[in-house]
Amino acid sequence: MFVFGNLIGGIAYVLDKLLEAYIWVIIIRAVLSWIRPNPMNPLVRIIYALVDPVTYKMSRMFPTRIGMLDLAPFILILIVIFLQRFLVSSLADLAIRMR
Repeated sequence: MFVFGNLIGGIAYVLDKLLEAYIWVIIIRAVLSWIRPNPMNPLVRIIYALVDPVTYKMSRMFPTRIGMLDLAPFILILIVIFLQRFLVSSLADLAIRMR
């Protein structure tokens, strides 16, 4: 049974690191919106492709703009933090109990 515990622990660790990296991608996207880089740059296109579809869907579900300020990236970061605290912690606890 310890093998499955280690597997779930490894999945929890990788998921935690992926969610942490996604938070940084969201922050970089927010900073890029202020400086207007070349949209044909491949790195900029990747960042836009990772963040924009999610924030667009959030904006369609409920209003995220207050005047000129778009709160969608901030709300998305809060959702990712919730997933880190709830999902990753639950997987880690499950892994510990299986060992």
